[in-house]
Formats: sequence, structure tokens, C-alpha cells
Amino acid sequence: MQVFIYSLVFKDRDLAYVQHLFDVLDEYNVTAFVYAPYLEQIKDKIQFPRPVGSFDNHLDFKIRQVDFFISLGGDGTILNASILIQEEDVPVVGINLGRLGFLASVNKEYIKTCLEHLTNKNYSIQKRNLLHLDSFPNDIFEGANFALNDFTILKRDTSSMITIHTYIDGEFLNSYWADGIIVSTPTGSTGYSLSCGGPIVFPNSGNFVITPVAPHNLNVRPIVISDKSVVSFEVEGRADNFLCTLDSRFETVTSNYQFAIKKASFSIKLVNFPNREFLWTIRNKLDWGKDARN
Repeated sequence: MQVFIYSLVFKDRDLAYVQHLFDVLDEYNVTAFVYAPYLEQIKDKIQFPRPVGSFDNHLDFKIRQVDFFISLGGDGTILNASILIQEEDVPVVGINLGRLGFLASVNKEYIKTCLEHLTNKNYSIQKRNLLHLDSFPNDIFEGANFALNDFTILKRDTSSMITIHTYIDGEFLNSYWADGIIVSTPTGSTGYSLSCGGPIVFPNSGNFVITPVAPHNLNVRPIVISDKSVVSFEVEGRADNFLCTLDSRFETVTSNYQFAIKKASFSIKLVNFPNREFLWTIRNKLDWGKDARN
């Protein structure tokens, strides 16, 4: 078995868990390739039981045949990893070194159990759809115009609200007077959209959620639409500049821009282990079914 190991920042508090991961990989005879910037951070701190290789970017998937992509960190690490993975058909294992961990659902204390399940093929694969952004007159994200969680338009240089004219498949939906708007995938429904009052949507539901951020009209609520639809936007306001985001990436745009959101042509594959399905995740991460009085 061969794996890619990806993380962004090494923290000293994670030393024991990262060392344990490489020890277990050796125990199960797994060959590891580590993301080069992360390898540079850990090479003097980790005792590697066997030699490790490195990888730098999306092109390395074409060169090396890997079985799994292991993400070390939180959900944000997996969101960044999607830029590297793109359309490659490599299942992602999220080991949670962060906080909440909706996507990175493998607790760091269960690294060995995780590798045991992978070796014994005791897991399932769940496809997570992404959204694709078309922006006019320019491609503001220069080819990395997709997101696993969400797309947003937000006010930037003023405290005044902005106006976001919104269309579904070319038909006018609404003009949102708000601080911004979120279009989330089902995966992103447990993120920023949820904090703004949006619903939780099951991963395989085939939907987008449109959630306004602090809308002026209180009767305006989040809506759920089919991800077969194309959602387009025009934005205006008192300021000249607005913020546009795809997951954790952001760019400043003007009112000259128009935006269209549709389902991306590829998906990301997440590895689910026994008794760690989506319902388990939301019960345990959101404390559903627990009586807070006791």
C-alpha cells in the first residue's frame, strides 16, 4: 500500500501522534510520501522507521500510484487538500488533529485502528460533490475555481449592507440586502452556512443551500435547491470592492463581476469507517440526543 500524507503546519503538541502514525505505517508495511513543505517541518523531529518520499503538487498524482490520501489536521486541512487532489480518484482519510472535525472524523487516538481498517478493507467510500465557480470578466481563482464547502460574497470596505441580485437557471430569485450570501454544498452545510441559520443537508442529497448573511428582511430565509441548477449573482453596494471566497481562499472583486455557481464535474472521495457514518458524526460533534441538564 502507498499513501500520500498531507498537512499544513506542524505543531509540537502533535509530535507523539505524528510519530505514532509513521510507526504504524511501518508496522503495516505502508510506503509514505509526505507533502514537501510539511516534510521540511518534521524531518528533524520525527524518527522515520523507513525512508519516506515527498510530493509537491497535483501532478505528482500522475507519477505515483497511491491508494489513500491521509490528511493530518482539521476540516480546513481537507479543504486545502482538495486543491491538490482535484479530479484524482484517491480516497481521503481525515485524521483529526484540529477541533470539531466533521470531515476529519478519525480521532488521533485511533490511528492504529484506522490503518488496520484500511489494510483489511473494512471501510466505505462516500463521494462529496463540489461546486464550480465561473466569474466574469476574469477567472479570479485562476483555475482553482471549485470548493468542497462553500462560495461566498461578502461586504468588505464598509459597514453598509450590499445588494446581491440572485438568479436560478436565469430566472430572478431575489435581491438580498445583507452582509453577504453563502452557497454551500451538502458538505459545507455544517460550516459557515449552519452558523448563519442554514439547514444541515445530508451528503448525498444532491443540493445547494443558499444562505443570506444577516439579511435586512427578516422573512428571507435559507433555501435548498437542486445542484443541477446554475445559481448566478450580480452585486452592488456603496463600496467599490467586495470579498469573494471559495472555501478558505479569497479574492477582492468589484461590482463589474458576475458569478455563476454549478456542480463541479468531479467529486472528492472520503473514507468512512464502521460506526463513523454521517449520523454518528453530527450526533457526536453537535451533541444531539444528549440532555445538557444532566
